[in-house]
Amino acid sequence: MSHANGSLDRREFLKRGVAGATGLVVGFYLPGRNDVFGAGDAPEVINAWIQISPDDEITIIESQSEMGQGVATSYPMMIAEELECDWKKIRVEFAPAATAYFNPAFRMQGTGGSQSIRQGWVPMRRAGATAREMLIRAAAEKWGVDKAECHAENGMVAHAASKRRASYGSLADAAAKLPPPTDVKLKDPSEFKIIGKPTKRLDTPDKISGQTVFGIDVRRPGMLHAAVARCPVFSGKVASFDATKAKAVPGVKDVVQISSGVAVVAENTWSAMQGRRALEVKWDEGELASVSSDSIWKLYAEQMEKPGVAARKDGDAAAALASAAQKIEAVYQAPFEAHATMEPMNCTADVRPDGVEVWVPTQFQTSTQAIAAQIAGVKPDKALVHTTYLGGGFGRRGLTDFVADACEVSKAMKAPVQVTWSREDDMQHDHYRPCSYARLAAGLDANGNPVAWTTRIACDSVFSWFFPGSVQNGLDPASVEGIADLPYAVPNVLVDYHLMTPGIPTGFWRSVGASQNGFFRESFVDELAVAAKKDPYEFRRALLAKSARHIGVLDLAAQKAGWSKPLPPGIFRGIAIVQSFDTYVAQVAEISVEKGRVKVHRIVCALDCGQVINPAIVEQQAMGGIVFGLTQTLKGAITIDRGRVQQSNFNDYDMLRMKESPKIEVYIVSSKEPPTGMGEPGVPPVAPVVCNAVFAATGKRIRKLPIRAEDLA
Repeated sequence: MSHANGSLDRREFLKRGVAGATGLVVGFYLPGRNDVFGAGDAPEVINAWIQISPDDEITIIESQSEMGQGVATSYPMMIAEELECDWKKIRVEFAPAATAYFNPAFRMQGTGGSQSIRQGWVPMRRAGATAREMLIRAAAEKWGVDKAECHAENGMVAHAASKRRASYGSLADAAAKLPPPTDVKLKDPSEFKIIGKPTKRLDTPDKISGQTVFGIDVRRPGMLHAAVARCPVFSGKVASFDATKAKAVPGVKDVVQISSGVAVVAENTWSAMQGRRALEVKWDEGELASVSSDSIWKLYAEQMEKPGVAARKDGDAAAALASAAQKIEAVYQAPFEAHATMEPMNCTADVRPDGVEVWVPTQFQTSTQAIAAQIAGVKPDKALVHTTYLGGGFGRRGLTDFVADACEVSKAMKAPVQVTWSREDDMQHDHYRPCSYARLAAGLDANGNPVAWTTRIACDSVFSWFFPGSVQNGLDPASVEGIADLPYAVPNVLVDYHLMTPGIPTGFWRSVGASQNGFFRESFVDELAVAAKKDPYEFRRALLAKSARHIGVLDLAAQKAGWSKPLPPGIFRGIAIVQSFDTYVAQVAEISVEKGRVKVHRIVCALDCGQVINPAIVEQQAMGGIVFGLTQTLKGAITIDRGRVQQSNFNDYDMLRMKESPKIEVYIVSSKEPPTGMGEPGVPPVAPVVCNAVFAATGKRIRKLPIRAEDLA
């Protein structure tokens, strides 16, 4: 949990904060620890990220949410590398909501966009190095020697000349009283002992034993449980309701109307959900009750005849197309997609007259704190956020709708309340990956080289939903990422965009715009290679000749997959490469098609994410992204009818099953470049690499996801 004492005073917490030039905040004081540690045993706070107890246990304060991406191990690795501590003595605790832990990329405290390692690379190492230097100085002053004669190793400070040694725990009290150094030297990568080494995750043992606390596991004294009935049509509202039958359900305590619908409050979650089932509600379905997937696609297709807002314009694409020796055109579509996290949305809130506390699996602590404070009617420093482990996020837990539910019900009941969404709630009231419609055209010269490329995209704006007013001049960069940044050497490029507003809630979905645009782009590149009568790998390689990092992963994937070697009968290959979140990923897929179904046998993935912190976690994230992408490619699609989501659970929004998962091989390019994102980049190449292999197998071009049996006939 974020801290032991729920009554932590925010002013007290911040009273000794000092912001450094790089955003590292040092000299923090965290009260409220004596209820965990015995008198005189409280850990000393060396800086905002590190606490050291007298028994040498080191607590790393984790600012980022842990949703399975491994940041609760990677951040401690970066700190420990410079701190020179005993890795076995490290434990992790989640930070409270505070400006000290703002992610510079977001200007708020939050986890997403594959930003954690990128943003923490220098500050986390500097935090460790700063603490190390303070401990060395404390030892030098204690011994009356020059600190240059002392060094740190494995949780100890040593003075070689006198053979004296002191543990970090024995020095922490004195070190915490010292002013932090204004500048510290960070290690050269050649000196790394921890960074770059496969390291077991710190959170695995507790997850295996069941001790890990996810949001759904939170229990508070006197806590009630609630389930919320929501209008099945987006933006619909409560017209009236009759709670008589709901209140008759054993265990139900009350029924209250809140902004998102009607909440049934009970002694436990089961009773709350049974009470909701018995609840009688009449809905004002609103203007979206006539919206369907067909009407949305029709609206999007109509936009293809009109110029959009230019996202990229190089040369004169129209003229180059008109004079090209060969012109290729295609229309691609990608559907709405649900996040479908394993742990449904939930939040526990305790709204009191003097403040509010929430226990929640959130990706964005700052917005969680803001909504809780607003509903409670208190200042943000009276809203305490306890971040739990997240049972999956994928962008969904950056929203606060489930936080608002809990806070509103708690305020009405004057008691702690845990709101738990059912799987059906999650599936039908998500903020979906927006559906997207794209028309592409390209021109080839007489030698099969592309001379022009155009793409027109119609898509809702994720940023408009998350950060209203943030999109200027009608262009949302997230809607065109993965295609406006076309890496191929084409002299004339035009990418334009229509911002659509069909009313279906949208949100950041793992790899965001690159998830659909990577499919559009890399599938269409394959179409060009076929039209040019060139090998898809060689075609790409020639167009990427000026990008060493693209070539590096493309060559590695092709080599490891044996691109030039013959395949067994009935097996076919595809290839794709997508750069997203500053990470380069190339993949080769091997598939077969039998009885109208695609079976993926093998995916070879080569990636370049700069300096690797933990190769084991990089491999895990790449594999997880590939499985996630395969579900999008072969299974998932959210469809709308009469303003309602037609899917409700995993029976009709299927996930890739273990028996369907292919053999996955991950190869990492060795690099000393700064680290880049890894949580999401494995996803975008998956759909095109599989669909390109399907074309090789069947001659059928897949231009709409997911792959359906009729597409293969």
